[in-house]
Amino acid sequence: MTTDFLERLAMQADRIPDASALGTVGERALTYRELVDTVDRVAYNLGAAGFLPGDRMLFSIRPSVASVTLIFGVIAAGGTIVFVDPGVGPSLFAQRVKLVDPAWAATESLLYAVSGPLAGFGRRRGLSLPRFGALDVRHIHSGPWLPGTPAGSIPLRRFTGAAAGAANVPADPEAAALIVFTSGTTDEPKAVVHTRASLGAGLAAMSGRTSLAPGAFLHTEQLMMGLPALMAGARWAMPPYPRFGTHIDPVRFTQGLHSATHAFYTPADLAVALDALESGEISAPAYLRQVALGGAPVTSALLRRARKSLPSTEFLAIYGMTEILPVAVTNDVAKLAHEGDLLGAPVPGVVARIADDGELVLAGPNLCRGYLGDDPLSEVRTGDLARWDGDQLVLTGRKKDMMIRGKTNIYPGLYEPVITAIDGVREAIMIGIPDEIGDERVVLAVVTDPDAGDVAALLRTRLPQIIDTTAVPDDIVSVDRIPVSGRTNKPDRAALRELLRERLT
Repeated sequence: MTTDFLERLAMQADRIPDASALGTVGERALTYRELVDTVDRVAYNLGAAGFLPGDRMLFSIRPSVASVTLIFGVIAAGGTIVFVDPGVGPSLFAQRVKLVDPAWAATESLLYAVSGPLAGFGRRRGLSLPRFGALDVRHIHSGPWLPGTPAGSIPLRRFTGAAAGAANVPADPEAAALIVFTSGTTDEPKAVVHTRASLGAGLAAMSGRTSLAPGAFLHTEQLMMGLPALMAGARWAMPPYPRFGTHIDPVRFTQGLHSATHAFYTPADLAVALDALESGEISAPAYLRQVALGGAPVTSALLRRARKSLPSTEFLAIYGMTEILPVAVTNDVAKLAHEGDLLGAPVPGVVARIADDGELVLAGPNLCRGYLGDDPLSEVRTGDLARWDGDQLVLTGRKKDMMIRGKTNIYPGLYEPVITAIDGVREAIMIGIPDEIGDERVVLAVVTDPDAGDVAALLRTRLPQIIDTTAVPDDIVSVDRIPVSGRTNKPDRAALRELLRERLT
């Protein structure tokens, strides 16, 4: 049986109580004993304030030591954290709130201000925010009190203060712990529900897949990478956010690694960091042993660049989805040695099968309970097309990215890794631009290395020799960058399609 992740954290506190556990870059970290004691205080103080087991808390606070201890405390008190992005717009936000029916909301006081009395300031910065202060819930605010903060809102710092006892809420492995929205419209928002058991299973599945261990030092703001570090007895440090920013600058993040041995990047952020390293703008971190990559496809071209700039660092490509994480892990050596888009062998416990149409279908103890309001899931269809190579999974495409040319279905994921393996190509994305009869013009957008020459001409010569002739693009267009979207900066094919449609008309 998988040990609950809070129980595993308590076990580390008993084993290495004085080891550094959680902190912010440049500041003293909480020890494992201090971290567990703080979580206990938060859970107790939540109960004293009226928080009940089963209560759901909307969560819109940027990662910090205080926000992580609040997340842990809510789960320890038997509640559920609901991660919600305020940038989705008021309509979709309202539908998501209606679906989850929260009793509490934890929000940065700055959001109360720029969605309330300073809404004009927010709009000038391109923000269209819901009115957090108008939510009919109990409020907790992070940061100093600002105009727009509800009068009854409780400062977050009160929950981390001294407490007279322990919460003593029995751990229920099937209790909902996290709710994360993945996609959907205002008519049908989609919320993934993870239990304490599925979270614990996911953390157990990461064990042995990274070199995190006591003495390791991880830099990341990502909760789902920081948790494995704590479970392994390592130190987790979070980079500070800019005062008004919602994203960590990859260049400043890399500059701040200093004595870090481990780090996490999305592929898009690593590419920005590599630009700075290659130009000499910043120096390579001296102690970085391992970098985990996730949230978007990891291309061979990116890995080749990364190994050139950071030759002493191992790179892990983590494949997963919000519903089940992790699924498979491979490293740069294995991925670059494989001709296809290697995902690796499924992690222990994950059961993978290939459906008749080639779609990858997954199950396992780290699978979420399901989608809020729907029946429980026994397996999840990924939307990815894959094949087996021995016991290794190889990605071959994406169902929803499929293009149609005549009677031929074209899956971009089958060809993009092959194209990015060509010298001079950094990124390659294939999209289809529909014509008036429902067929699609296949367009290849490439980001090239500086001084690489006429890569488009090279590709026009090479591609008919190395990919299916039915998939050879009609147009090859060089772009400065591939648009990205979402929390993990995935390639935004819709935005790219509009960009290229304008350039080709």
